[in-house]
Amino acid sequence: MTLSFFRIIVAGTLLCTTFCVSGQTYPAKTVRLVVGWPPGGAADGVARPLALKLSEVLGRPVVVDNRGGATGTIGASVVAKSPADGYTLLLGTSNELVLSPYEKMPYDPVEDFAPASTVIAFPSVLVVHPSLPVKSVKELVAFMRARPGKLNFATTGAGTSHLIGELFKSRSGVSFGYVAYKGGGPAIIDLIGGHVEAMFATLPSAVAYVKSGKLRGLMVTDRKRSVTAPDLPAATEVGLPDMLALTWNGVLAPRGTPPAILDRLQRDIVAVMNTQEMKERMLLHAAEVTTGSRDEFAKIIRDDLAQWTKLIKAAGLHAGR
Repeated sequence: MTLSFFRIIVAGTLLCTTFCVSGQTYPAKTVRLVVGWPPGGAADGVARPLALKLSEVLGRPVVVDNRGGATGTIGASVVAKSPADGYTLLLGTSNELVLSPYEKMPYDPVEDFAPASTVIAFPSVLVVHPSLPVKSVKELVAFMRARPGKLNFATTGAGTSHLIGELFKSRSGVSFGYVAYKGGGPAIIDLIGGHVEAMFATLPSAVAYVKSGKLRGLMVTDRKRSVTAPDLPAATEVGLPDMLALTWNGVLAPRGTPPAILDRLQRDIVAVMNTQEMKERMLLHAAEVTTGSRDEFAKIIRDDLAQWTKLIKAAGLHAGR
């Protein structure tokens, strides 16, 4: 073998290696999008239209694989342990990635995943039973301060509603009890029935009841008002600028996935989600399309995880991290 021929072989090998990891050949087969929640739920309602549209732009099927259970951690574990080749992805939510740090998780939200892009976000809404004689957050705080520990907030357990309740306690100086439910649906039904007085519910689950008058909304946990509930003031408008809590969904891959594949996914996800069709479809779920860079998504995970872990430790809620 001559030196020149050897150089040609080496150059060809390097070119092939560069091409193979460049993302230009990705995907070559079906992509699996794991959802850690049951079919028909809020995350599933985002994952299925996203998978359909990604199938079109990627040129290969993107199939949704529901792995519900343990507040989303089962599905996330599946992806964390999968090959880092871009063919197993997670439609992750803030619940299993930053809002469930009570026990030691079977994965590290920062170290075990490679974020591609967020897709949607929505706030929670502070809702009360209409019989409660309050029409604003200020009135609710005054009402509870006069009756410390007397009111009960519905909660779905370790995660969103409970932690936001603890955040509300720390920012407003009120005290109240919790009544735990197995899901947001049963909790809202009992709130409508007057069995509990208040709740921090996700906006998609409560907005219809607020608009119909079955519940009274007092604020959304965001810096700005929601497009789907413009009459509800933002937390910053009611004197609680630190009462910020968004539930987000985003696409992640296992750690070690080639950057070129992640870049391809990020570009395609942003393009798909920002079409008028997808924006309108997400608004039907009271969610707004929110996309960004890989680094921006990684920062959201780090910042949110730090915020909630600090709150859990301060409240003595036995954080596992």
